[in-house]
Amino acid sequence: MNFLHIGGGAGDLDPTTNFRDGFSEFVKAHKSKIKKIFIIEANPINISTLKRSWKKYKSVKIFNIAISNKKREKVKFFFSEKDAPHYQLFSNNINHVKRHFPKSKIKSKIIKAISINDFLSKYFVNKKIDYFSIDIEGSDFDVMMSLDLKKYDIQNISLEYLHLKRNQKKKILKKLNKNNFSYYGFGLDHNKIDWFFSKKN
Repeated sequence: MNFLHIGGGAGDLDPTTNFRDGFSEFVKAHKSKIKKIFIIEANPINISTLKRSWKKYKSVKIFNIAISNKKREKVKFFFSEKDAPHYQLFSNNINHVKRHFPKSKIKSKIIKAISINDFLSKYFVNKKIDYFSIDIEGSDFDVMMSLDLKKYDIQNISLEYLHLKRNQKKKILKKLNKNNFSYYGFGLDHNKIDWFFSKKN
C-alpha cells in the first residue's frame, strides 16, 4: 500500500503529544503491507526528528516542503516561541497562530512550496494512494478544495476538521460526496479531530 501524509510534524517522537502520532501508529501497524510512505513536513526544525521516527523504514520518503493550493515557489510560515520544541502550530496563516498564542512573540520562516496537484503529478501518476492524511494547520480547506480527486487515485482520506468553519465543512463534504467518497467516522488522529472518508468502488 502507498501512504501519503501532509503535515508530518515530528512523527511519533514529539513529547508534546505524548509520543503518539495517529498516522505513524496506523502505518506501522500495517508494516507488512507497506509499499511506499511519503511524508511532507514544512517545518525544517522537525525533519531530523521525523527521520529518526522512520529510520527503520527504507520505503519512506520525507520532504521538507510546503504544500499549497496553487503554484508558488515559496510561502511564509508563522510560529510562536511558546510552541517549542516542535512548533505544532507552524502555519502560513498568522491569525491561526495568534488565536492559540495571543500574547506570544510570533516569528516567521520562508519555506519552499509546491502545489498539491503538482506534487501528486510528480510522484503519483498512475499510482494508487491507499491512504492520504492531511493536517496542515489552517490550510487544509484550501488544499483540499484544490485537490484534483478525478485525476489521482486516492482510496482513503483522513482530514483534520478541527479548524474548519461551518461553510468550509459543507463545501468539503459536498466535494468528497460528488467524487464518490463516503464518511466513515473519525480519522487517524488519536484525539478524534480527523474525519475519515473511503472511496466507493
